[in-house]
Amino acid sequence: MTAGRALVPEPGRRRTVARRVLWSFSVVLLGFAIVAGWSVVAQRNAAREANLMRSGYLPLSIALRDLVAVQDNWNSQLNHVTTTPNPADKRMWFETALRVGRPKKYAEVRARVAEAFVASDEKAIAAVGQELLHETQSVEVFQDPDRDAITRLFEALQRGDMARAEELRDELVTRGSQARKRLSVLEQRVQRNVDALLDVARARERLAMGLLVGLAALTAVVAVALALHVRGVLMPLAQVTARAKAVANGDLTPRPVVATPDEIGELAATFEGMVMAIARANEQLVAAERLATIGKMAAHVTHEIRNPLSSMALNVEMLEEELAGHEEEARSLLRAVKHEIERLSSLSAQYLSVARQRPTTLEQEDLGEIVVAAADFMRPELRRHQVDVVIDVGSELPLVLGDVAQIRQSLFNLFRNAREAMPNGGRITVTVRPAATGGVDVSVEDEGVGIPPEIRSRLFEPFFTTKGQGTGLGLAITRQIVEVHGGTIACEPRSPCGTRFSLHFPEAKAPTRDLPLGLERISDVEPP
Repeated sequence: MTAGRALVPEPGRRRTVARRVLWSFSVVLLGFAIVAGWSVVAQRNAAREANLMRSGYLPLSIALRDLVAVQDNWNSQLNHVTTTPNPADKRMWFETALRVGRPKKYAEVRARVAEAFVASDEKAIAAVGQELLHETQSVEVFQDPDRDAITRLFEALQRGDMARAEELRDELVTRGSQARKRLSVLEQRVQRNVDALLDVARARERLAMGLLVGLAALTAVVAVALALHVRGVLMPLAQVTARAKAVANGDLTPRPVVATPDEIGELAATFEGMVMAIARANEQLVAAERLATIGKMAAHVTHEIRNPLSSMALNVEMLEEELAGHEEEARSLLRAVKHEIERLSSLSAQYLSVARQRPTTLEQEDLGEIVVAAADFMRPELRRHQVDVVIDVGSELPLVLGDVAQIRQSLFNLFRNAREAMPNGGRITVTVRPAATGGVDVSVEDEGVGIPPEIRSRLFEPFFTTKGQGTGLGLAITRQIVEVHGGTIACEPRSPCGTRFSLHFPEAKAPTRDLPLGLERISDVEPP
Protein backbone atom coordinates (compact mmCIF):
# COMPACT_ATOMS: atom_id res chain seq x y z
CA MET A 1 0.00 0.00 0.00
CA THR A 2 2.93 2.31 0.61
CA ALA A 3 3.98 2.12 -3.00
CA GLY A 4 0.44 2.75 -4.14
CA ARG A 5 0.08 5.83 -1.99
CA ALA A 6 3.37 7.20 -3.23
CA LEU A 7 1.97 7.38 -6.72
CA VAL A 8 -0.93 9.61 -5.70
CA PRO A 9 -0.28 13.30 -6.56
CA GLU A 10 -0.08 15.71 -3.66
CA PRO A 11 -3.42 17.52 -3.14
CA GLY A 12 -1.77 20.94 -3.33
CA ARG A 13 -0.19 20.21 -6.69
CA ARG A 14 -3.06 18.34 -8.32
CA ARG A 15 -4.49 19.80 -11.50
CA THR A 16 -8.03 18.58 -12.06
CA VAL A 17 -9.31 17.61 -15.50
CA ALA A 18 -12.16 20.10 -15.20
CA ARG A 19 -9.73 22.90 -14.42
CA ARG A 20 -7.49 22.08 -17.38
CA VAL A 21 -10.46 21.84 -19.74
CA LEU A 22 -11.75 25.13 -18.32
CA TRP A 23 -8.39 26.77 -18.99
CA SER A 24 -8.44 25.49 -22.55
CA PHE A 25 -11.87 26.94 -23.17
CA SER A 26 -10.82 30.13 -21.39
CA VAL A 27 -8.14 30.66 -24.04
CA VAL A 28 -10.78 30.52 -26.77
CA LEU A 29 -13.17 32.70 -24.77
CA LEU A 30 -10.42 35.24 -24.14
CA GLY A 31 -9.62 35.41 -27.84
CA PHE A 32 -13.32 35.72 -28.65
CA ALA A 33 -13.75 38.43 -26.00
CA ILE A 34 -10.82 40.41 -27.39
CA VAL A 35 -12.12 40.18 -30.96
CA ALA A 36 -15.69 40.88 -29.87
CA GLY A 37 -14.61 43.87 -27.78
CA TRP A 38 -12.52 45.23 -30.61
CA SER A 39 -15.43 44.66 -32.99
CA VAL A 40 -17.77 46.65 -30.75
CA VAL A 41 -15.29 49.52 -30.59
CA ALA A 42 -14.70 49.28 -34.34
CA GLN A 43 -18.42 49.29 -35.04
CA ARG A 44 -18.90 52.34 -32.86
CA ASN A 45 -16.05 54.11 -34.64
CA ALA A 46 -17.45 53.06 -38.01
CA ALA A 47 -20.90 54.34 -37.06
CA ARG A 48 -19.45 57.62 -35.82
CA GLU A 49 -17.39 58.04 -38.97
CA ALA A 50 -20.33 57.12 -41.17
CA ASN A 51 -22.44 59.72 -39.38
CA LEU A 52 -19.61 62.23 -39.75
CA MET A 53 -19.42 61.38 -43.43
CA ARG A 54 -23.17 61.66 -43.92
CA SER A 55 -23.91 64.73 -41.81
CA GLY A 56 -20.54 66.45 -41.99
CA TYR A 57 -18.17 65.92 -44.88
CA LEU A 58 -20.73 65.18 -47.57
CA PRO A 59 -22.94 68.28 -46.94
CA LEU A 60 -19.78 70.36 -46.42
CA SER A 61 -18.34 69.13 -49.73
CA ILE A 62 -21.58 70.02 -51.49
CA ALA A 63 -21.67 73.46 -49.83
CA LEU A 64 -18.03 74.13 -50.76
CA ARG A 65 -18.65 72.98 -54.32
CA ASP A 66 -21.61 75.35 -54.55
CA LEU A 67 -19.47 78.16 -53.14
CA VAL A 68 -16.73 77.44 -55.69
CA ALA A 69 -19.36 77.44 -58.43
CA VAL A 70 -20.65 80.82 -57.21
CA GLN A 71 -17.11 82.15 -57.25
CA ASP A 72 -16.55 80.80 -60.79
CA ASN A 73 -19.75 82.51 -61.94
CA TRP A 74 -18.58 85.71 -60.21
CA ASN A 75 -15.26 85.61 -62.03
CA SER A 76 -16.99 84.85 -65.34
CA GLN A 77 -19.32 87.82 -64.97
CA LEU A 78 -16.37 90.09 -64.12
CA ASN A 79 -14.62 89.18 -67.38
CA HIS A 80 -17.46 90.77 -69.41
CA VAL A 81 -18.51 93.57 -67.09
CA THR A 82 -16.70 96.33 -69.06
CA THR A 83 -18.32 95.34 -72.34
CA THR A 84 -21.86 94.91 -71.12
CA PRO A 85 -24.43 97.07 -73.00
CA ASN A 86 -26.50 97.57 -69.86
CA PRO A 87 -24.20 98.20 -66.82
CA ALA A 88 -27.16 98.95 -64.55
CA ASP A 89 -28.50 95.41 -64.89
CA LYS A 90 -25.06 93.95 -64.24
CA ARG A 91 -24.63 96.16 -61.23
CA MET A 92 -27.89 94.83 -59.79
CA TRP A 93 -26.69 91.22 -60.31
CA PHE A 94 -23.35 91.87 -58.57
CA GLU A 95 -24.97 93.71 -55.69
CA THR A 96 -27.49 90.87 -55.25
CA ALA A 97 -24.65 88.34 -55.26
CA LEU A 98 -22.75 90.38 -52.67
CA ARG A 99 -25.80 90.93 -50.51
CA VAL A 100 -27.54 87.53 -50.76
CA GLY A 101 -25.79 84.84 -52.82
CA ARG A 102 -22.25 84.85 -51.47
CA PRO A 103 -23.14 85.45 -47.76
CA LYS A 104 -25.74 82.68 -47.95
CA LYS A 105 -23.21 80.19 -49.34
CA TYR A 106 -20.58 81.14 -46.76
CA ALA A 107 -23.19 80.91 -44.00
CA GLU A 108 -24.19 77.47 -45.27
CA VAL A 109 -20.55 76.29 -45.21
CA ARG A 110 -20.07 77.65 -41.69
CA ALA A 111 -23.28 75.99 -40.55
CA ARG A 112 -22.17 72.63 -41.95
CA VAL A 113 -18.78 72.94 -40.25
CA ALA A 114 -20.32 73.98 -36.94
CA GLU A 115 -22.96 71.24 -37.03
CA ALA A 116 -20.72 68.34 -38.01
CA PHE A 117 -17.38 69.30 -36.45
CA VAL A 118 -17.34 72.15 -33.95
CA ALA A 119 -20.24 70.73 -31.94
CA SER A 120 -18.63 67.24 -31.72
CA ASP A 121 -17.72 65.83 -28.28
CA GLU A 122 -14.44 64.51 -29.68
CA LYS A 123 -11.62 67.01 -29.41
CA ALA A 124 -9.91 65.88 -32.61
CA ILE A 125 -13.05 66.39 -34.71
CA ALA A 126 -13.84 69.70 -33.01
CA ALA A 127 -10.27 70.87 -33.72
CA VAL A 128 -10.67 70.00 -37.41
CA GLY A 129 -13.95 71.93 -37.43
CA GLN A 130 -12.32 74.97 -35.88
CA GLU A 131 -9.62 74.92 -38.56
CA LEU A 132 -12.19 74.62 -41.34
CA LEU A 133 -14.31 77.37 -39.82
CA HIS A 134 -11.30 79.63 -39.44
CA GLU A 135 -10.21 79.05 -43.05
CA THR A 136 -13.75 79.70 -44.35
CA GLN A 137 -14.04 82.94 -42.39
CA SER A 138 -10.57 83.95 -43.60
CA VAL A 139 -11.62 83.56 -47.26
CA GLU A 140 -14.82 85.44 -46.60
CA VAL A 141 -12.91 88.31 -44.94
CA PHE A 142 -10.46 88.23 -47.83
CA GLN A 143 -13.37 88.94 -50.22
CA ASP A 144 -14.94 91.76 -48.16
CA PRO A 145 -13.24 94.53 -50.27
CA ASP A 146 -15.22 93.29 -53.29
CA ARG A 147 -18.26 95.28 -52.23
CA ASP A 148 -16.44 98.64 -52.32
CA ALA A 149 -14.56 97.65 -55.50
CA ILE A 150 -17.82 96.78 -57.32
CA THR A 151 -19.28 100.19 -56.38
CA ARG A 152 -16.26 102.06 -57.70
CA LEU A 153 -16.19 99.84 -60.82
CA PHE A 154 -19.69 100.74 -61.89
CA GLU A 155 -19.17 104.41 -60.99
CA ALA A 156 -16.20 104.42 -63.37
CA LEU A 157 -18.30 102.75 -66.07
CA GLN A 158 -20.99 105.31 -65.52
CA ARG A 159 -18.45 108.13 -65.98
CA GLY A 160 -17.06 106.41 -69.03
CA ASP A 161 -13.63 106.03 -67.41
CA MET A 162 -12.83 102.69 -69.06
CA ALA A 163 -9.20 102.65 -67.93
CA ARG A 164 -10.19 102.91 -64.27
CA ALA A 165 -13.02 100.42 -64.78
CA GLU A 166 -10.67 97.84 -66.32
CA GLU A 167 -8.18 98.39 -63.48
CA LEU A 168 -10.86 97.75 -60.88
CA ARG A 169 -12.17 94.76 -62.86
CA ASP A 170 -8.66 93.22 -62.95
CA GLU A 171 -8.35 93.79 -59.22
CA LEU A 172 -11.64 92.00 -58.61
CA VAL A 173 -10.77 89.15 -60.99
CA THR A 174 -7.41 88.64 -59.26
CA ARG A 175 -8.97 88.58 -55.82
CA GLY A 176 -11.72 86.30 -57.06
CA SER A 177 -9.18 83.88 -58.53
CA GLN A 178 -7.26 83.85 -55.26
CA ALA A 179 -10.45 83.28 -53.30
CA ARG A 180 -11.47 80.54 -55.71
CA LYS A 181 -8.04 78.90 -55.25
CA ARG A 182 -8.31 79.04 -51.46
CA LEU A 183 -11.81 77.58 -51.61
CA SER A 184 -10.51 74.81 -53.88
CA VAL A 185 -7.75 74.07 -51.38
CA LEU A 186 -10.35 73.93 -48.63
CA GLU A 187 -12.49 71.62 -50.73
CA GLN A 188 -9.48 69.38 -51.43
CA ARG A 189 -8.66 69.25 -47.74
CA VAL A 190 -12.18 68.11 -47.00
CA GLN A 191 -11.85 65.52 -49.74
CA ARG A 192 -8.56 64.30 -48.28
CA ASN A 193 -10.23 63.89 -44.92
CA VAL A 194 -12.97 61.90 -46.62
CA ASP A 195 -10.37 59.72 -48.32
CA ALA A 196 -8.56 59.26 -45.00
CA LEU A 197 -11.77 58.12 -43.35
CA LEU A 198 -12.35 55.69 -46.19
CA ASP A 199 -8.79 54.38 -45.83
CA VAL A 200 -9.29 53.91 -42.09
CA ALA A 201 -12.55 52.09 -42.76
CA ARG A 202 -10.84 49.81 -45.30
CA ALA A 203 -7.95 49.13 -42.90
CA ARG A 204 -10.42 48.38 -40.14
CA GLU A 205 -12.25 46.01 -42.42
CA ARG A 206 -9.01 44.21 -43.29
CA LEU A 207 -8.04 44.02 -39.63
CA ALA A 208 -11.47 42.69 -38.74
CA MET A 209 -11.18 40.00 -41.40
CA GLY A 210 -7.69 39.14 -40.15
CA LEU A 211 -8.87 38.92 -36.57
CA LEU A 212 -11.80 36.74 -37.55
CA VAL A 213 -9.52 34.45 -39.52
CA GLY A 214 -7.04 34.41 -36.62
CA LEU A 215 -9.81 33.65 -34.14
CA ALA A 216 -11.07 30.85 -36.35
CA ALA A 217 -7.54 29.45 -36.62
CA LEU A 218 -7.03 29.80 -32.85
CA THR A 219 -10.33 28.05 -32.22
CA ALA A 220 -9.36 25.21 -34.57
CA VAL A 221 -5.90 24.85 -32.97
CA VAL A 222 -7.30 24.93 -29.45
CA ALA A 223 -10.02 22.47 -30.43
CA VAL A 224 -7.47 20.02 -31.86
CA ALA A 225 -5.12 20.52 -28.91
CA LEU A 226 -8.02 20.12 -26.49
CA ALA A 227 -9.15 16.93 -28.21
CA LEU A 228 -5.62 15.49 -28.02
CA HIS A 229 -5.28 16.70 -24.43
CA VAL A 230 -8.59 15.17 -23.36
CA ARG A 231 -7.61 11.97 -25.11
CA GLY A 232 -4.36 11.88 -23.17
CA VAL A 233 -6.13 12.79 -19.93
CA LEU A 234 -8.73 10.05 -20.36
CA MET A 235 -6.22 7.41 -21.48
CA PRO A 236 -5.40 6.40 -17.87
CA LEU A 237 -9.13 5.88 -17.34
CA ALA A 238 -9.17 3.30 -20.14
CA GLN A 239 -6.10 1.68 -18.61
CA VAL A 240 -7.82 1.57 -15.22
CA THR A 241 -10.84 -0.09 -16.85
CA ALA A 242 -8.63 -2.69 -18.53
CA ARG A 243 -6.74 -3.19 -15.29
CA ALA A 244 -10.01 -3.65 -13.38
CA LYS A 245 -11.06 -6.37 -15.85
CA ALA A 246 -7.69 -8.08 -15.43
CA VAL A 247 -8.02 -7.93 -11.63
CA ALA A 248 -11.53 -9.37 -11.89
CA ASN A 249 -10.00 -12.29 -13.77
CA GLY A 250 -7.49 -12.81 -10.96
CA ASP A 251 -4.44 -10.94 -12.24
CA LEU A 252 -2.93 -9.26 -9.15
CA THR A 253 0.55 -8.85 -10.62
CA PRO A 254 1.91 -5.35 -9.77
CA ARG A 255 2.10 -3.06 -12.77
CA PRO A 256 3.73 0.35 -13.17
CA VAL A 257 1.42 3.34 -13.09
CA VAL A 258 2.15 6.61 -14.89
CA ALA A 259 0.63 8.98 -12.35
CA THR A 260 -0.78 12.18 -13.89
CA PRO A 261 -1.44 15.25 -11.70
CA ASP A 262 -5.23 15.00 -11.82
CA GLU A 263 -8.05 12.97 -10.30
CA ILE A 264 -7.83 10.32 -13.04
CA GLY A 265 -4.13 9.79 -12.33
CA GLU A 266 -4.96 9.68 -8.63
CA LEU A 267 -7.66 7.09 -9.36
CA ALA A 268 -5.20 4.97 -11.37
CA ALA A 269 -2.56 5.17 -8.64
CA THR A 270 -5.07 4.49 -5.87
CA PHE A 271 -6.54 1.55 -7.78
CA GLU A 272 -3.09 0.05 -8.31
CA GLY A 273 -2.36 0.59 -4.62
CA MET A 274 -5.60 -1.21 -3.81
CA VAL A 275 -4.59 -4.11 -6.08
CA MET A 276 -1.22 -4.27 -4.31
CA ALA A 277 -2.99 -4.30 -0.96
CA ILE A 278 -5.28 -7.10 -2.13
CA ALA A 279 -2.30 -9.08 -3.44
CA ARG A 280 -0.48 -8.56 -0.16
CA ALA A 281 -3.55 -9.54 1.83
CA ASN A 282 -3.85 -12.69 -0.28
CA GLU A 283 -0.20 -13.46 0.34
CA GLN A 284 -0.69 -12.98 4.05
CA LEU A 285 -3.78 -15.15 3.94
CA VAL A 286 -1.90 -17.89 2.11
CA ALA A 287 0.96 -17.56 4.57
CA ALA A 288 -1.47 -17.75 7.47
CA GLU A 289 -3.12 -20.82 5.97
CA ARG A 290 0.27 -22.43 5.45
CA LEU A 291 1.30 -21.63 9.00
CA ALA A 292 -1.99 -23.04 10.24
CA THR A 293 -1.26 -26.20 8.26
CA ILE A 294 2.19 -26.27 9.83
CA GLY A 295 0.58 -26.10 13.25
CA LYS A 296 -1.59 -29.10 12.47
CA MET A 297 1.41 -30.93 11.04
CA ALA A 298 3.48 -30.02 14.06
CA ALA A 299 0.86 -31.42 16.40
CA HIS A 300 0.74 -34.61 14.38
CA VAL A 301 4.54 -34.82 14.23
CA THR A 302 4.73 -34.27 17.97
CA HIS A 303 2.35 -37.16 18.60
CA GLU A 304 3.60 -39.57 15.95
CA ILE A 305 7.33 -38.88 15.64
CA ARG A 306 8.83 -37.28 18.75
CA ASN A 307 8.13 -40.22 21.05
CA PRO A 308 9.56 -42.82 18.61
CA LEU A 309 12.54 -40.56 17.99
CA SER A 310 13.18 -40.25 21.72
CA SER A 311 13.03 -44.04 22.07
CA MET A 312 15.33 -44.50 19.10
CA ALA A 313 17.81 -41.97 20.54
CA LEU A 314 17.79 -43.78 23.91
CA ASN A 315 18.36 -47.14 22.24
CA VAL A 316 21.20 -45.75 20.14
CA GLU A 317 22.90 -44.41 23.26
CA MET A 318 22.56 -47.84 24.87
CA LEU A 319 24.02 -49.49 21.78
CA GLU A 320 26.94 -47.03 21.87
CA GLU A 321 27.67 -48.16 25.44
CA GLU A 322 27.45 -51.81 24.43
CA LEU A 323 29.75 -51.29 21.45
CA ALA A 324 32.24 -49.16 23.32
CA GLY A 325 35.08 -51.61 22.71
CA HIS A 326 34.02 -52.98 19.37
CA GLU A 327 34.96 -52.07 15.80
CA GLU A 328 35.15 -48.44 14.71
CA GLU A 329 32.89 -49.10 11.71
CA ALA A 330 29.98 -50.13 13.91
CA ARG A 331 30.42 -47.07 16.13
CA SER A 332 30.60 -44.86 12.99
CA LEU A 333 27.29 -46.25 11.77
CA LEU A 334 25.74 -45.61 15.17
CA ARG A 335 27.01 -42.00 15.15
CA ALA A 336 25.43 -41.47 11.67
CA VAL A 337 22.13 -42.88 12.90
CA LYS A 338 22.35 -40.68 16.00
CA HIS A 339 23.05 -37.57 13.85
CA GLU A 340 20.02 -38.22 11.65
CA ILE A 341 17.86 -38.80 14.73
CA GLU A 342 19.04 -35.46 16.15
CA ARG A 343 18.32 -33.74 12.82
CA LEU A 344 14.80 -35.18 12.77
CA SER A 345 14.30 -34.10 16.38
CA SER A 346 15.50 -30.57 15.53
CA LEU A 347 13.20 -30.44 12.51
CA SER A 348 10.19 -31.56 14.51
CA ALA A 349 11.09 -29.00 17.21
CA GLN A 350 11.19 -26.23 14.59
CA TYR A 351 7.76 -27.17 13.28
CA LEU A 352 6.49 -27.44 16.82
CA SER A 353 7.81 -23.96 17.62
CA VAL A 354 5.50 -22.55 14.96
CA ALA A 355 2.50 -24.20 16.54
CA ARG A 356 3.51 -23.15 20.06
CA GLN A 357 1.92 -19.72 20.25
CA ARG A 358 1.69 -17.08 22.94
CA PRO A 359 0.31 -13.51 22.94
CA THR A 360 2.73 -10.86 21.67
CA THR A 361 3.40 -8.25 24.33
CA LEU A 362 4.56 -4.89 22.96
CA GLU A 363 6.51 -2.56 25.19
CA GLN A 364 8.59 0.52 24.56
CA GLU A 365 12.07 -0.74 23.75
CA ASP A 366 15.42 0.59 22.55
CA LEU A 367 15.91 -1.25 19.26
CA GLY A 368 19.64 -0.46 19.25
CA GLU A 369 20.13 -2.35 22.50
CA ILE A 370 18.13 -5.32 21.18
CA VAL A 371 20.26 -5.47 18.02
CA VAL A 372 23.54 -5.27 19.99
CA ALA A 373 22.39 -7.99 22.41
CA ALA A 374 21.28 -10.28 19.56
CA ALA A 375 24.60 -9.80 17.75
CA ASP A 376 26.58 -10.56 20.94
CA PHE A 377 24.52 -13.72 21.44
CA MET A 378 25.17 -14.91 17.86
CA ARG A 379 28.84 -13.84 17.70
CA PRO A 380 30.37 -17.15 19.01
CA GLU A 381 28.38 -19.23 16.53
CA LEU A 382 29.28 -16.87 13.66
CA ARG A 383 32.98 -16.88 14.55
CA ARG A 384 33.06 -20.67 14.30
CA HIS A 385 32.17 -20.11 10.63
CA GLN A 386 34.75 -17.31 10.13
CA VAL A 387 32.05 -14.62 10.04
CA ASP A 388 32.50 -11.26 11.75
CA VAL A 389 29.68 -8.96 12.85
CA VAL A 390 30.02 -5.15 12.61
CA ILE A 391 27.37 -3.14 14.48
CA ASP A 392 26.71 0.55 13.72
CA VAL A 393 24.02 2.04 15.96
CA GLY A 394 23.02 5.66 15.46
CA SER A 395 22.41 8.12 18.27
CA GLU A 396 19.08 9.39 19.59
CA LEU A 397 17.06 6.44 18.36
CA PRO A 398 13.34 6.77 19.04
CA LEU A 399 11.72 4.04 21.11
CA VAL A 400 9.66 1.37 19.35
CA LEU A 401 6.84 -0.87 20.54
CA GLY A 402 8.26 -4.37 20.45
CA ASP A 403 8.41 -7.86 21.88
CA VAL A 404 12.10 -8.38 22.68
CA ALA A 405 12.04 -12.15 22.26
CA GLN A 406 10.36 -12.01 18.86
CA ILE A 407 12.59 -9.24 17.54
CA ARG A 408 15.64 -11.23 18.69
CA GLN A 409 14.22 -14.29 16.90
CA SER A 410 13.85 -12.31 13.64
CA LEU A 411 17.44 -11.03 13.94
CA PHE A 412 18.74 -14.56 14.63
CA ASN A 413 17.08 -15.76 11.42
CA LEU A 414 18.68 -12.94 9.41
CA PHE A 415 22.12 -13.58 10.96
CA ARG A 416 21.90 -17.29 10.10
CA ASN A 417 20.82 -16.51 6.54
CA ALA A 418 23.76 -14.12 6.15
CA ARG A 419 26.16 -16.74 7.58
CA GLU A 420 24.88 -19.43 5.20
CA ALA A 421 25.28 -17.02 2.26
CA MET A 422 29.04 -16.83 3.06
CA PRO A 423 30.27 -20.45 3.37
CA ASN A 424 33.88 -19.28 3.19
CA GLY A 425 33.46 -16.60 5.83
CA GLY A 426 32.99 -12.87 5.55
CA ARG A 427 31.45 -9.96 7.34
CA ILE A 428 27.91 -9.08 8.39
CA THR A 429 27.20 -5.35 8.70
CA VAL A 430 24.25 -4.31 10.86
CA THR A 431 23.18 -0.63 10.76
CA VAL A 432 20.55 0.96 13.00
CA ARG A 433 19.43 4.51 12.19
CA PRO A 434 16.48 6.81 12.94
CA ALA A 435 14.07 6.72 9.97
CA ALA A 436 13.42 9.93 8.05
CA THR A 437 9.67 9.36 8.33
CA GLY A 438 9.80 8.41 12.03
CA GLY A 439 10.71 5.13 13.68
CA VAL A 440 13.88 3.08 13.26
CA ASP A 441 15.49 1.47 10.19
CA VAL A 442 17.63 -1.67 10.56
CA SER A 443 19.71 -3.13 7.73
CA VAL A 444 21.53 -6.48 7.75
CA GLU A 445 24.08 -6.86 4.93
CA ASP A 446 26.22 -9.81 3.92
CA GLU A 447 29.05 -10.23 1.41
CA GLY A 448 27.74 -13.38 -0.27
CA VAL A 449 27.05 -14.05 -3.94
CA GLY A 450 23.63 -12.43 -3.77
CA ILE A 451 20.15 -13.65 -4.60
CA PRO A 452 18.71 -13.71 -8.16
CA PRO A 453 15.64 -11.45 -8.63
CA GLU A 454 13.32 -14.36 -9.44
CA ILE A 455 14.23 -16.01 -6.12
CA ARG A 456 14.31 -12.74 -4.16
CA SER A 457 10.63 -12.14 -4.90
CA ARG A 458 9.69 -15.42 -3.16
CA LEU A 459 12.02 -15.35 -0.17
CA PHE A 460 9.28 -14.63 2.36
CA GLU A 461 6.95 -17.41 1.22
CA PRO A 462 6.54 -20.24 3.76
CA PHE A 463 8.37 -23.47 2.78
CA PHE A 464 10.26 -21.75 -0.05
CA THR A 465 13.95 -22.51 0.26
CA THR A 466 17.02 -22.99 -1.93
CA LYS A 467 18.90 -24.97 0.74
CA GLY A 468 19.05 -28.71 0.74
CA GLN A 469 18.55 -28.89 4.53
CA GLY A 470 16.25 -25.86 4.96
CA THR A 471 12.57 -25.74 5.88
CA GLY A 472 11.75 -22.37 4.26
CA LEU A 473 10.21 -21.02 7.49
CA GLY A 474 12.90 -18.67 8.82
CA LEU A 475 12.23 -15.63 6.62
CA ALA A 476 8.46 -16.24 6.64
CA ILE A 477 8.52 -16.10 10.44
CA THR A 478 10.78 -13.02 10.34
CA ARG A 479 8.38 -11.14 8.07
CA GLN A 480 5.43 -12.08 10.26
CA ILE A 481 7.27 -10.78 13.33
CA VAL A 482 8.09 -7.47 11.64
CA GLU A 483 4.53 -7.02 10.37
CA VAL A 484 3.07 -7.83 13.79
CA HIS A 485 5.12 -4.87 15.04
CA GLY A 486 3.61 -2.64 12.34
CA GLY A 487 6.84 -2.57 10.34
CA THR A 488 8.05 -3.61 6.92
CA ILE A 489 10.86 -5.79 5.59
CA ALA A 490 12.46 -5.80 2.14
CA CYS A 491 15.30 -7.60 0.41
CA GLU A 492 17.56 -5.94 -2.14
CA PRO A 493 20.95 -6.53 -3.75
CA ARG A 494 24.04 -4.98 -2.17
CA SER A 495 26.81 -3.36 -4.20
CA PRO A 496 29.21 -4.79 -5.28
CA CYS A 497 27.98 -8.16 -4.03
CA GLY A 498 25.80 -9.63 -1.36
CA THR A 499 22.30 -9.01 -0.05
CA ARG A 500 20.73 -6.39 2.20
CA PHE A 501 17.65 -6.97 4.36
CA SER A 502 16.02 -3.66 5.37
CA LEU A 503 13.62 -3.55 8.32
CA HIS A 504 11.55 -0.60 9.49
CA PHE A 505 9.87 -0.37 12.88
CA PRO A 506 7.49 2.53 13.62
CA GLU A 507 8.04 4.86 16.53
CA ALA A 508 6.27 4.02 19.80
CA LYS A 509 3.08 6.08 19.95
CA ALA A 510 0.78 3.79 21.86
CA PRO A 511 0.78 2.31 25.39
CA THR A 512 1.93 -1.21 26.16
CA ARG A 513 -0.62 -3.76 24.99
CA ASP A 514 -1.10 -7.47 24.48
CA LEU A 515 -2.06 -8.49 20.97
CA PRO A 516 -4.90 -11.02 20.70
CA LEU A 517 -4.27 -14.62 19.83
CA GLY A 518 -4.21 -15.45 16.15
CA LEU A 519 -1.84 -14.71 13.30
CA GLU A 520 0.21 -12.44 15.60
CA ARG A 521 1.43 -15.45 17.56
CA ILE A 522 4.74 -16.78 16.41
CA SER A 523 7.69 -18.70 17.71
CA ASP A 524 9.51 -17.55 20.81
CA VAL A 525 12.20 -20.24 20.56
CA GLU A 526 15.75 -18.85 20.54
CA PRO A 527 18.64 -20.60 18.83
CA PRO A 528 20.43 -23.30 20.75
